[in-house]
Parts: sequence; structure tokens; C-alpha cells
Amino acid sequence: MTHTYDIKGMTCQSCVGRVRSQLLQTAGILSADIKLDAPQATISMEKHIPLVKLQEAVSKAGHYTISETAGASMHDMNATDDEASSTSYYPIFLIFGYITGITLLLQWQSGHFDWMHWMQHFMAGFFLVFSFFKLMNLKGFAEGYATYDVVAKAVPAWGFIYPFVELGLGLAYLTGFYPLGTNLAAFVVMGISTIGVVQSLLQHRPFQCACLGTVFKLPLSKVTLVEDLLMVAMSGAMVYALL
Repeated sequence: MTHTYDIKGMTCQSCVGRVRSQLLQTAGILSADIKLDAPQATISMEKHIPLVKLQEAVSKAGHYTISETAGASMHDMNATDDEASSTSYYPIFLIFGYITGITLLLQWQSGHFDWMHWMQHFMAGFFLVFSFFKLMNLKGFAEGYATYDVVAKAVPAWGFIYPFVELGLGLAYLTGFYPLGTNLAAFVVMGISTIGVVQSLLQHRPFQCACLGTVFKLPLSKVTLVEDLLMVAMSGAMVYALL
């Protein structure tokens, strides 16, 4: 469910960033879109969160006040989690479908199926597409990623660097640059990313998945874990084959 609230006290984009960061750390909140020109927060949540809880969150960010906006609910309060989950992941499934289809066509055109080449092309497509969405709003991605990634939590700059690492890996896979080193790097990067996802799932604290940046609002769940583990498995298999 998604609701819109008025927020008083914000005067700059730094205020927006602080409020968004605190809201995203609140259990039950999947995403928070904060606007400064018409000071409001559009919040997606797993279930209704009392206003007092939201006020506690924004108070941690500074001297801000959040209040309900009459008639601003964007989804019916009775919408179920199942209804939300049935459509939440459509973008990521569609992207995986496109990448899979295109890379299979490349194999078909070559006249024979080669697992190594297919995985190389799939990984290239994955990293290039996913880095594109992250770079569309680098700051927003970094803030969201820092809420659950183990490295970004300790070193916030990693959230700004990570999309460029994905871009580099995508180009390396696409050009066939130093296959062993590229696969080892992908294995380590995706393995570390998986740790943060697992920890968040074990804590049963809902976060917004940052895999597609801020373009799509995706809840962090087992789908995210499967996505990361798939990349770890593919890079690991290629490392093994190259040794």
C-alpha cells in the first residue's frame, strides 16, 4: 500500500536526503519518494504504519513534522500483500526475460550452444542493464543501497562506486577482457552483495531493493537473493572452468 504525507521543516535537498534515509530504515517501509517543492512523502509500505512511528523516523533526521494528507492514499487500504507482490517484480522478470532471450538468440545464430559463451553474454547484459538503471539516479541508489549492503553501510562511498563497478564488469564480459579476473571480481562483488541481502531477510526487516536503482520500486525479498545467487553461481562456474 502507498500513502502520501505532508512534511514540514524541509528547506533543502540535504533535508530530503536525511528524511528519506530515516524512513527507509523504518521496518515495514519499502520505498519513500520525498519532494521538496510540495513538501510531501509518498511512502510504500508492507502494511499500515502508525503516524507516530513515521514521526519518530523523521524526528531522527531533524526538526521535521509529518502529517496525513487527506484523500492522498494511492492504493486501497485493503489491498493485500499478495496483490502487490504479483506485480512488484514484473520489471525485473521482464529484464531477465529479455537478456535471456537475446543471449539465446546469439547462441542459436552461432550454430551451436556453448554454455561458457552464453553465460558470458548473459553476465554482460545483466551488468550493463542494471548499472544503467542505477546511474539514472546515482545518489538515490547510494542512499537506498546503504540501508542493507554490508559494505555501503560502513563506507557510504561504495554506493556511489558500485554502479561503475557493474558497468566495468559488463564491458569486460562484453569484450572478453581477462576472463579469469573478470569472473573472480564478479564472484567477490556479488558474493558480498548477497551477504547484505541475506542479513536483511533474516532480520525480517523490509527494505527497498536497489538493484534497479530508484526507477522501479521493488521490495527486497527472496527474488533479490535468487538474482544475486544466480550471478555468484555463473561467475563461480566460469572461474572453475577457466582454472
